[in-house]
Amino acid sequence: MATKVASNIDLKMIRNIGFIAHIDAGKTTVSERVLFFTGMTHKIGDIDDGTTVMDFMDLERERGITIASAATSTSWKDHQINIIDTPGHVDFTAEVERSLRVLDGGVVIIDAVAGVQPQSETVWRQAERYSVPRMVFVNKMDRAGANFVKAVESLTRRLGANAVPIQIPIGAEAEFQGMIDLIEMKAWIYEEADAVEAVEAPIPDNLLADAEAFRANLVEKISETDEDLLMSYLSDEEIANDVLVDALRQATIDLKITPVLLGTALKHRGIQPLLDAVIAYLPSPLDVPAIEGVDPVSGEAMTRSASVDEPVSVLIFKVVSDQHVGRLIYIRVYSGILETGATLYNPRSRNRERIGRLLRMHADRREEITSAGPGEIVTVIGLKDARTGDTLAANTDRIVLESIDFPEPVLSVAVEPKTRSDQDKMDVALNRLADEDPTLRLSTDEETAQVVLAGMGELHLDVIVERMRREFNLDVNVGNPRVAYRETVGRVSEAQGRLVRQTGGHGQFGDCTLRLEPLGVGEGVQFESEITGSTLPREYYRPIEQGAREAAANGVLAGYPVTDVKIVLTDGSHHEVDSSEMAFNVAGSMAFKSAAQKAQMALLEPIMKLEVITPSEFLGDVLADLNSRRAQIQNMEGENETQVVNAFVPLAETFRYATDLRSRTTGRASFVMSLDHYDKAPRHIAEEVAGATN
Repeated sequence: MATKVASNIDLKMIRNIGFIAHIDAGKTTVSERVLFFTGMTHKIGDIDDGTTVMDFMDLERERGITIASAATSTSWKDHQINIIDTPGHVDFTAEVERSLRVLDGGVVIIDAVAGVQPQSETVWRQAERYSVPRMVFVNKMDRAGANFVKAVESLTRRLGANAVPIQIPIGAEAEFQGMIDLIEMKAWIYEEADAVEAVEAPIPDNLLADAEAFRANLVEKISETDEDLLMSYLSDEEIANDVLVDALRQATIDLKITPVLLGTALKHRGIQPLLDAVIAYLPSPLDVPAIEGVDPVSGEAMTRSASVDEPVSVLIFKVVSDQHVGRLIYIRVYSGILETGATLYNPRSRNRERIGRLLRMHADRREEITSAGPGEIVTVIGLKDARTGDTLAANTDRIVLESIDFPEPVLSVAVEPKTRSDQDKMDVALNRLADEDPTLRLSTDEETAQVVLAGMGELHLDVIVERMRREFNLDVNVGNPRVAYRETVGRVSEAQGRLVRQTGGHGQFGDCTLRLEPLGVGEGVQFESEITGSTLPREYYRPIEQGAREAAANGVLAGYPVTDVKIVLTDGSHHEVDSSEMAFNVAGSMAFKSAAQKAQMALLEPIMKLEVITPSEFLGDVLADLNSRRAQIQNMEGENETQVVNAFVPLAETFRYATDLRSRTTGRASFVMSLDHYDKAPRHIAEEVAGATN
């Protein structure tokens, strides 16, 4: 018997997908066409006109970019398709991260001219991390310079994808007329310039040889993923189309093949075949492995399968503050049936939460429902203490699902209200915005008492400040950006931390010795003990670790967090009466600080991966400017009159780069930038930063 969700839809008929890509590849345009062709909208939204459904924030419509992921639900050929349209700009990569955590499949959109771009690589790695099956839609086939074969090659070269076209184009650029379906070996042609429906036609004679060659490659690639098919292929047996489709579906779900389709969303071409492919090749909730979690008490591994018979388990992946209804909590239901009025347990807060109302979202419109089942993506109203990444589960069958990891902020600015009377208003605004955005961090500068906002980049922080003005009617003064440096140890060092304090009653005694060891880049802070026997009771290990980690949060060089260090507990002693967890916490902090003073601390600075696309005539000016910014040029690729420069450049040297690049190239060059790694800063930079913070 088929499993049904609460809305009486067969789970096999559900697709949870996201559109992910580099900025300006056309994600929102594809989303708008999908909504139109599936009957959800009766007029196609346009980014340039500011009439999009998925980009519904005023800021998004004005800037022409997606800032926050938007969710909607539609149907195609009796299938329910839950869609999340994600941002492409690197500053809003957290929106992609949390969306991919709850999606079953993804449609990666790439530009037919540019191919794979830097942010395409970022979202691809995110999808790999969550094992999300993908297909690729090569968009903008009508643009000058569109090259389908080159775009597919970039998928293999830059992403390592086993990219297999299941369509090839009929024409390109201004001559783009349609596509050839390599499974059915049929041509679909848009006969008029403004046609939105394709007409089936024979494959053009001049493309028949290409179509046969691409189909042979398709059949070979599919056969390599299935032993029975491989035997038939090697025996030159004819393989039926439905067998190929089933095998390709399984290969896509198993992450062995990435099907590639094409079109031009702006002119509505290729959207219906894309929807057909989503249904045919991307997984339903039943096709993906059971979600893994742990018992919140014992820590033992547990799983929940997509079944109405399992206990309820949901994951919160997004929080939005709505001026009309309060906190909107976006959830993915993984098992069981969630009903309005139900009470669930939150293992993080150890509180029970009541489901006030359930809503199915259509971008910024809401449809009230009474229940939701496995595989559904809905929103909840009424949760008081829930955060992004929290699990809600049945009180009698508790589970903690894997949470969501977000990147650390790399840039900060100090903000203060323009009038003293707005201080409380600013605190409320920032707390709401931080509640929504896990990559926005708030802190207070102890010296100036200013509130410090830390985020993912200049655009991210600029959007936050603008939202404060628009949504909360609040103007603030913004200080100069500050880079989120890190510190690390340069050599092995060891020191003792000893707290001996006598008071009127019991004293405080804690004694430990810590050794600090350098770790590789990106390994964070690790703690272990080498103590054997009964030298020190184990109950004091954790307070020592906590004290050391608290000290590591404020380094000795310039006050930045210490990372890539192993903290080893090597010795210690205790007093039967005077020792306490608090004493060993302080001793651990003292030992860490003392050892760090002897460890030749080094300053780490964030290094950005930069790709500049510039007309050849400005290449010299672009390179000279990059060299002045301490950039390391990695490679240059030229095609016709365009040059692409790839480089690593310290974040501290990138401020105002957009303005400077525009002025040097009369506005004709563009760039994209994302955090790549941390590296040791030159001595003069380290001394300058340390001097500014001391």
